Amino acid sequence: MDALRTANGAGFWGDNLDAPVRLAESGQVDVLTLEYLAELTLAILAHQRSRRPEAGYVHDLPPLLRRIRSAVEGGLRIVTNGGGLNVTACAAACAAELDPMTPIGVVTGDDVLADLPTWLVEGVRLDHLETGAPLTDVADRLVCANVYLGARPIAEALSQGAQVVLTGRVADASLALGPAAAYHGWSWDDYDTLASASVAGHLIECGAQVTGGLWHNWAEIEDLAGVGYPIAEVARDGSSVITKPEPSGGLVTVANVAEQLVYEIEDPSCYRTPDVDVDLTGVVLTQAGRNRVAVSRTVGRAPAPFLKLSAIYRDGWTASGWLAVVGRDAEAKARACGAIVLERVRRAGFELAETCVEVLGAGDVVRGLVRPSEPPYEVLLRMTVRDPRREAVERFCRELAPLITSGPAGLAGYAGGRPEARPAYGYWPALVPRERVTAGVEVRSARDWKAGGP
Repeated sequence: MDALRTANGAGFWGDNLDAPVRLAESGQVDVLTLEYLAELTLAILAHQRSRRPEAGYVHDLPPLLRRIRSAVEGGLRIVTNGGGLNVTACAAACAAELDPMTPIGVVTGDDVLADLPTWLVEGVRLDHLETGAPLTDVADRLVCANVYLGARPIAEALSQGAQVVLTGRVADASLALGPAAAYHGWSWDDYDTLASASVAGHLIECGAQVTGGLWHNWAEIEDLAGVGYPIAEVARDGSSVITKPEPSGGLVTVANVAEQLVYEIEDPSCYRTPDVDVDLTGVVLTQAGRNRVAVSRTVGRAPAPFLKLSAIYRDGWTASGWLAVVGRDAEAKARACGAIVLERVRRAGFELAETCVEVLGAGDVVRGLVRPSEPPYEVLLRMTVRDPRREAVERFCRELAPLITSGPAGLAGYAGGRPEARPAYGYWPALVPRERVTAGVEVRSARDWKAGGP
């Protein structure tokens, strides 16, 4: 078989729970990838780990492996970044759901939190990519710092016989490039081939977005409820065909694949990954049959000397609250309610650091772009605040409910109770010299990972 059939059953943590099961049971997949991590996900995992040291990984993963255990035993390989911030604990939990002899590979090296103080002393600049602020501004509040690793350690784990490969923070496209490089035996300086397979990984990394999800002609899609998640058939030369299991809902056409091709791409001529810089400007998409799009003619260049750092830091407390507002002048009443809440918090002695008052249904989702043609009769008031002081945020949480009897008429939606203050986290992107980061690979049987010994 010339092409490796690599599917993606999750575009984020919280994606369709049954999609990876349907892929695993389809008989049409050699490798199943699961892309769980986003910056928000890292913040969630950091919060969970702060409460329980054994947490910090995607806890939906072990139950999923239990559901598809027979497919893994039948030869299906799993590659996922579900290890999150605690990949070894994830390995132990996953091992409990698999045959004891299943080889599990763990990729480490992305967690560089402990290295940051030394790097700063040694003059490594880790300034914020957007603001230019120095990392020292938040260094004492960091809860995690992870570098985006590439495909090479994934390929190494698979080459060592791993049936399941668990990683922390790796580049999304690398989840698919690693298996293809291992299967086809590519050289890591064959940049055109690496770039071509990286495009396949990029196209499937967001799950059903490339098979009908977010498509502007969504009403014309057959069975969007049963949308099939994507499969990339990656050939020896790196070219690929994007498809989905049959039968399944959704569609794969040049038009919707093209939309995903440029999704989250700042510069199409230089899509940077840890493995290769990809030039997307010459990519050719061809309809190769029903729900089959061929992808070819990708150009690659040597990767940059830096890797991206994704750090999360504590940033005080936050809360969000909702109220429905109905009747004449609904928008005006909602905006008055927002002002009343903030004024009552101020009179209680708190000037909140950040506030956001939105009236959904009155044009505030994309503010200034679209206004309703007529005054809305019902809207949703959404208020969000952030402040370094928990007591300030908790006072805000107590001021929404009193509006029911001490605010304008026509309020509803309060039965869910008052909002709760929760930790707020900030995101810190930076660049790290590549030579500072070393990936590690360890492959053990499930029995040994579960036991925790060598």
